[in-house]
Amino acid sequence: MSATFDVNVRPDYDEVLQKIADYVLNYEIDSDEAWDTARNCLIDTLGCGLLALRFPECTKHLGPIVEGTVVPHGARVPGTRFRLDPVKAAWDIGCIVRWLDYNDTWLAAEWGHPSDNLGAILAVADYLSQKQLAEGKAPYVMKDVLEAMIMAHEIQGVVALENSFNRVGLDHVVLVKVASTAVVAKLMGANREQLLSALSHAWVDGQALRTYRHAPNAGSRKSWAAGDASSRAVRLADIAMRGEMGIPGVLTAPQWGFYDVLFSKTNKDQKLKPEEERQFSLPQAFGSYVMENILFKISFPAEFHAQTAAEAAVTLHPEVKDRLDEIDKIVITTHESAIRIISKVGRLANPADRDHCLQYMTAVPLIFGSLTAEHYEDSFHDGHPIIDDLRDKMEVVEDPRYTREYLEPEKRSIANAIQVFFKDGSSTDKVAVEYPIGHRRRREDGIPLLEEKFRANLATRFPGQQCQRIFRLCKDQQRLEEVSVPDFVSFFVI
Repeated sequence: MSATFDVNVRPDYDEVLQKIADYVLNYEIDSDEAWDTARNCLIDTLGCGLLALRFPECTKHLGPIVEGTVVPHGARVPGTRFRLDPVKAAWDIGCIVRWLDYNDTWLAAEWGHPSDNLGAILAVADYLSQKQLAEGKAPYVMKDVLEAMIMAHEIQGVVALENSFNRVGLDHVVLVKVASTAVVAKLMGANREQLLSALSHAWVDGQALRTYRHAPNAGSRKSWAAGDASSRAVRLADIAMRGEMGIPGVLTAPQWGFYDVLFSKTNKDQKLKPEEERQFSLPQAFGSYVMENILFKISFPAEFHAQTAAEAAVTLHPEVKDRLDEIDKIVITTHESAIRIISKVGRLANPADRDHCLQYMTAVPLIFGSLTAEHYEDSFHDGHPIIDDLRDKMEVVEDPRYTREYLEPEKRSIANAIQVFFKDGSSTDKVAVEYPIGHRRRREDGIPLLEEKFRANLATRFPGQQCQRIFRLCKDQQRLEEVSVPDFVSFFVI
């Protein structure tokens, strides 16, 4: 006889939530490499946000929901005059950071951009610090921001290592929401119970679909999705700090929990049994691994799986630029994730569609020798039909080794190779790039270029002397860590 009732025994909080909470509350970061990389991540993330302010499609989203709203101790949005409540400030900062697809990246079973979490972190730290100063208390310092960044990177990245949300149709910003909720709850002074409650609400929330990242619906929502997630994190942390009860079995509850409702799609590639699919795998403890291994986008504002393709195309540009009309075909050799995410044919409808098209991001540098944010705009695309002509001549093939080494922890390559074949039977060499300039294996070459990128981005918004003051501060690890959050943010206010 079937049961006609539920056994109402409230469970302990799910183990995954407890691991995240204990990490945030108790872990001490002792990796010099993580602290240094977090500093570079901070400047790169802010620089990406400043650059995005040049684009009206981005700036139209910024500012208070109700025009004229005055917020005491409001959080500042870098590069603007806005002082906003921390929920909307997190939205705005997250939006500008992600708009141009130029901030850092993490690639594993799930993909994402852990610096998206800065929207929530900086908004909350700035607001709370100003409030604390007004009450005669000490503000947060930038070391607190860097610590929160390292931890948010770690939460998002470790959960992403073996858990593919994209394969069940969910967008990776769910991990921005979860990671940001954890670290801003700590900044707000959460105890363990409050932090667990906040995390449970982040998981039980409705989660974003990946529809807006893929053909044929790719569009600009992917540029503000992280801001949306980080602002929601601030709201949920605030709700928990007001004493709202949590949902202990949010992941594991039969039928109603996250695993059964949203994470149960059969993963045929991994050939898992149903009971194995409906749970997260955490292959390693939380520490500082993700920040140490983060991938910087240095050379190109482009979806990361295409970074090495664009680099190879730039290398080939001198050889093909005067023979574009002689090209018979272009072969792009890549890895499975790039094929699944950004390989597309047909008309590209908007800039967001173009910066997620492997073929477009290869064609432009082949033709012009560079790839910038302006190259995705309608005005540029419409004026150069040769781009689509070359796209029509492209073949995309998978190299199993590239796919395998993409997931190997000691390699984490993001390989692409380009070869151009001409109508007379001749061809270029096959130019392969396996590790982009922003990879940990190329840090020595990459960091000076990252700093140049930051200087250039600063110059789009501030006069020369202010750029120099900001850069000097950001180069000095100890001084940066010691400066108060309000003083730091003041450097970036218009």
